[in-house]
Amino acid sequence: MPDPRDRALANRIVTTAMRRHGHISLVLDDLLKKGVPDRAGPLEAVLRTGIAQLLYMEGIPAHSALHLSVEAARRDKRSGRFDKLVNGVLRQAQRDAEKFAALDPILLLPDWLAKGWIKTFGAEAVNKFCVALLEGAPLDLTLKRYDKDLVDALGGELVIGNSIRVNTRESVIADLPGFAEGKWWVQDAAATLGARLINAGKGMRVLDLCAAPGGKTAQLASMGADVVALDIDENRLERLAQNMDRLGFAPEVVVADALAYEPDEKFDAVLLDAPCSATGTFRRHPEVLWQRDAGGIAERVRIQRAMVSHALDLLKPGGLLVYCVCSLESEEGEDQARWALEQFKSIALAPVSADELDGWVEPITSQGTVRTHPGLAVPGSAGGTLDGFFIARFVKN
Repeated sequence: MPDPRDRALANRIVTTAMRRHGHISLVLDDLLKKGVPDRAGPLEAVLRTGIAQLLYMEGIPAHSALHLSVEAARRDKRSGRFDKLVNGVLRQAQRDAEKFAALDPILLLPDWLAKGWIKTFGAEAVNKFCVALLEGAPLDLTLKRYDKDLVDALGGELVIGNSIRVNTRESVIADLPGFAEGKWWVQDAAATLGARLINAGKGMRVLDLCAAPGGKTAQLASMGADVVALDIDENRLERLAQNMDRLGFAPEVVVADALAYEPDEKFDAVLLDAPCSATGTFRRHPEVLWQRDAGGIAERVRIQRAMVSHALDLLKPGGLLVYCVCSLESEEGEDQARWALEQFKSIALAPVSADELDGWVEPITSQGTVRTHPGLAVPGSAGGTLDGFFIARFVKN
């Protein structure tokens, strides 16, 4: 069985390579004028992880990074033919370390995303995005109920509501205080805001569409709502059920396509955390930056609109629809809210007030929607930023 320390180091190397993907691509372009050779197996991955260790990680001796990279290439007959190339490229990268260290942080981002984000959020915010990308995401937990002794035991600090931030930890998640007793669950602070804005009360019938892995379902259940947790992925719902069992909640769990779901009774509120590009999660999932394109976003926009339309059909008159996406793209957020208001004359925007966010005004737009992003500091003394989310709340007339 692998040594946990080796596994942790391997994870750190891969994560660093992903966070530095933009810079490492420029390093490879500089050092391999003809590009990575064809039919070379894992050669590019070997080079990327080797460069990550040499240029961007402390505590790893250069000779070790060089030796292990060459040996890794030799383990595959396709890349093994290029072992001398690996050695030469990495040694040149080491010699040019000062030049590569001076690369502009904005080059960490794909050009099309960087340009779009600068237009939407401004250059200063996007520079902070780059810092957040390199720092990664802290551990945010949502408490079933606030308990100062538990917060102290976890070494956490309050962010908003029952969301706390744990900036340092030595144990795995399952070994932290309160986990086994079901006193909290893992959930980014920004991801808590959508369920919070439903203001669910005891006996309120709420549908959580696309519910897995269950953070928002747990929030709604903790408020006393009668929750139906729906998701199309049976495996993800099994994980949700396990989480609910640990937390002591018992929502109704439904495996179904959200667009085909036809319940016997309509709902007081629907929380639609719609499938999206997830670009707002790049602090913890840096790979999304390089796996998305404009065409894929356009297809998601189409699906989101169909889901909004069906969600409204599932609401009682006077019911609330909270639409949210963990995306930084206006096409999936602000533009969708405008489209919904133009398309459906039976709904009106229910603006969010600062009081509903414990006085936190910065994420609230002039229209009364909510926009968080990784350049926005969290409230209180916890420090750091948060995922990118867009949230709009509508009331059905």
